Amino acid sequence: MSESAKLGAHSCVVHPELKDYQPSSGKYGRMFPRLPPCEEEEAIVGLGRAASRMDSTLPVFDAALENPRIPAGFAIFGQFVAHDITADRSLLAHHAVAGELQNFRSPRLDLECLYGDGPVGTPFLYDANDADKLLLGMNAAGESDDLPRNHQGVALLGDPRNDVHLLISQLHLAFLKFHNRVVYWLRERGIADDNVFEEARRLVRWHYEWIVVNEFLPLSAGEEVVGDVLENGRKFYEPGEEPAIPVEFSDAAYRFGHSQITPVYRLNDGVGDATIFPDCLGFRPVPPERVLDWSWFFDVHGRRVPQPSRKLVASLTHALIDLPEQIVGHTEVPEHHSLASRDLQRGTALGLPSGQAVARYMGVEPLTREECGLGKMPGAPNEMPLWYYVLKEAEVQAGGEHLGEVGGRIVVEVLLGLLDADPGSYRSAEPGWRPTLPGANPGEFTMADLLVFAGAA
Repeated sequence: MSESAKLGAHSCVVHPELKDYQPSSGKYGRMFPRLPPCEEEEAIVGLGRAASRMDSTLPVFDAALENPRIPAGFAIFGQFVAHDITADRSLLAHHAVAGELQNFRSPRLDLECLYGDGPVGTPFLYDANDADKLLLGMNAAGESDDLPRNHQGVALLGDPRNDVHLLISQLHLAFLKFHNRVVYWLRERGIADDNVFEEARRLVRWHYEWIVVNEFLPLSAGEEVVGDVLENGRKFYEPGEEPAIPVEFSDAAYRFGHSQITPVYRLNDGVGDATIFPDCLGFRPVPPERVLDWSWFFDVHGRRVPQPSRKLVASLTHALIDLPEQIVGHTEVPEHHSLASRDLQRGTALGLPSGQAVARYMGVEPLTREECGLGKMPGAPNEMPLWYYVLKEAEVQAGGEHLGEVGGRIVVEVLLGLLDADPGSYRSAEPGWRPTLPGANPGEFTMADLLVFAGAA
């Protein structure tokens, strides 16, 4: 990666193309407002139905789809980031207007899902005996290895989606422990009690943001596009003073992580493989034997080779095509159980442009019909939905190891743009900042470092 990328250089070069970006008075906007919507075709939504083109029906992890370049934990980390910056609870009808959608999250990487409104605004998230610390839950073995829960087993969280499955609930717990360990670390260094909470929150935020910029984005989008945006600035996204999340990001490009979810996971050394659904379904206490060993999910300082994520390809593991009722609610419509169909339907309802149209606008050679895998599909449109295109592009251009030119550019520009627009982020408040908490390498900080420091790994 380039030296400027390693330093997290704050680049704010403005390009002529940015004049087209349209934020909204709400919290969603459009990155490419001049591009027409992708044509509505029954074949598009049909791609995501059970037993269709996007349904990977193998009940085990196909070795050909393993992506050891990206450890399995980063697919969950990506979901955690999504929950930090977006929460849209609307039911989309056809031709929804992006500016009318409400985002129930601030468009900042500020860990609102962790901190809520702080010890005063959301006291149930904090330890009543030490309000500088976040509340932890106890499992059946009396260990603080679960989320805090009420007597009915409902997690006490700033975002209930972080209990949707075991993996993300355990990651949320790791961040709770990380904050508490930072509080302890600051007190050891004589920080006055009046300042401990805010200083701990700042350090947790900045180290988390560092991981997004210097580890998550290079792995997900490739070092080349990250280095280019850091050095040369954004071309297509300008957040402005009141940032809006582009729907091309939230409802298409950033949904690349759905393809990374594998059908089974090894949780720890003591139990065998568990399916993502139903075995890892959340919304319930975590028994001691299912506490995650994070060295199976991230490269925790060479303890073992972590299990891989799934390649970025234009299909989803079958468990996501047949989501359980606990997640989607009771519905008689089969497509509502399919995450792929839901993603395609959202893109159609929002009038997102086709992937080929975005590629042409960016000056990138679009994929051909054959490269999209639809050359012989009867009735298939020539232009493909942006979400499907982003996955196919990763498959064709990068062998599924990371995003391609269109998907990578959208994801990197939006996440870096949100950081640049946030006066509380390290890139805005202190652009030359480097991690200060101890890690394997001084001045650097990875997810493995976070987990080890937190005592979670």
